Amino acid sequence: MDLVVRQPRLPEPGETIFGSAYSAVPGGKGLNQAVAAARAGGDVAFVGAVGHDAFGAQLRATLVADGIDVARLVEVDVETGTAHIAVMDGGENSIVVVPGANAALTALSADDTAPIERAGYLLAQFERPLDLVADALALAKRHGVTTVLTPAPVQEVPAGLLELVDILVPNAIEARQLAGLADEIAAALALSAGRLVVMTRGGDGVLVARDGEVLHDLPARRVEPVDTTGAGDTFTGVLVARLSRGDDLPTALAAAGVGASISVTRAGATTSMPEWAEIAAALV
Repeated sequence: MDLVVRQPRLPEPGETIFGSAYSAVPGGKGLNQAVAAARAGGDVAFVGAVGHDAFGAQLRATLVADGIDVARLVEVDVETGTAHIAVMDGGENSIVVVPGANAALTALSADDTAPIERAGYLLAQFERPLDLVADALALAKRHGVTTVLTPAPVQEVPAGLLELVDILVPNAIEARQLAGLADEIAAALALSAGRLVVMTRGGDGVLVARDGEVLHDLPARRVEPVDTTGAGDTFTGVLVARLSRGDDLPTALAAAGVGASISVTRAGATTSMPEWAEIAAALV
């Protein structure tokens, strides 16, 4: 659950400031991406965990409302995960994630494997334990499923995990930290060895690389941002949904860029994500 405070700026250490608004909005990178993908025309199944609490029930209802298969959304005896989000007046945000139930299960169950094995794409994030993510990626690879990873919250990855990834979708900060390089373009090129890297750069657009070469350097669609929360998740969800629908990479990238640009003009994460008809209309 995203617990969002709108505020003029980040406080200094030890300082208390006033915020102007508060909201609790269904979120989490996995849920956000699932909702974005479903609204963009994807057929989506969700593998995750929530607690036996009101937030867990609300998150389940959110997924169901968008037609997402929640048969493998399990309940555990740990509180539902939360993200504590500060949204500044200019639209930028700062986020602290408390994993809660997301961290309670560290291995795939026998029931988790079926939706992965029959998928066209597996989309994973680092809000679940890394061992679980690695197992899921390896299972998908064994069954010919295209693997997509958003490496956030960014952290040191186990040896071999990135070798299981077909499409890596970091933002510029995550790319630099993963590659250990100060320059974001150099980082994207380094990470692209053996895979497609789609690096999102906010208002600077998207850089796409494979095997050390830049394939696309796409500008961002110009809008007046209200709240950037969930923009990257919108981009990734739309991208994977459109690829799963058979769009080629440039077409899927264009749709993802439009989807993200629409989302930042509205408050919240899932509450800001467009339906496919709205994206398609803006693409004309």
